[in-house]
Amino acid sequence: MRFGLRAVLIVAALAVMLAIWFSYRCPASGLALSQGRRDFHRLKNRRFLPQLGDFDSNVTLQQLLQPGADQSRWSTSRAARLEGYVVSVTAGPLELVNCFCRRDAHINVALQPQASAREIVVLEVTPALRDLISRTGNTEAQDQSLVLSDWSTETLQKRLTGRWVRFEGWLFYDGQHESEAENTAPGRAANWRATAWELHPVTRIELIGEKK
Repeated sequence: MRFGLRAVLIVAALAVMLAIWFSYRCPASGLALSQGRRDFHRLKNRRFLPQLGDFDSNVTLQQLLQPGADQSRWSTSRAARLEGYVVSVTAGPLELVNCFCRRDAHINVALQPQASAREIVVLEVTPALRDLISRTGNTEAQDQSLVLSDWSTETLQKRLTGRWVRFEGWLFYDGQHESEAENTAPGRAANWRATAWELHPVTRIELIGEKK
């Protein structure tokens, strides 16, 4: 009995140590067995800011919301700037991409503050970019008061919900949500988003308009 209890305590201690380690050392590839999954995670987990030449000026919130099968409409190697109302902000689930230790924040953006689920585009703040922004801030902003530097989910909920906000980030197509997006599964009752395209990760958040 003592040996069994000791073994359980050792396993529990190792699990806690691994959780703490992965919280701050989770690789960009997350936890993945296949090369395809590792590549998928690395796109989600990009840890560098887009440069001026990376932005696709044709991508706007209005364009992302355009109906139609949009799998090939944009490129995951490009970045975009979007402006819209933040309908809601929620904490994402524990996922392999974050080594089951930390959570993304999901920012749901639309052209109207009370838009339905089928009219939203999902933007995601990742732990790695949250850490980067908290360390470096944004020295390029003309008005520092408009650029949000605290990207905790709680602050995002409080500061962004109902406001017109400008975002920058990497374009990402999350094919796992094709069957839940209006553009790729039109009319499906369980759809909760307009498109499987996202800004993921978000790399800049700028407050533009007041709450409605």
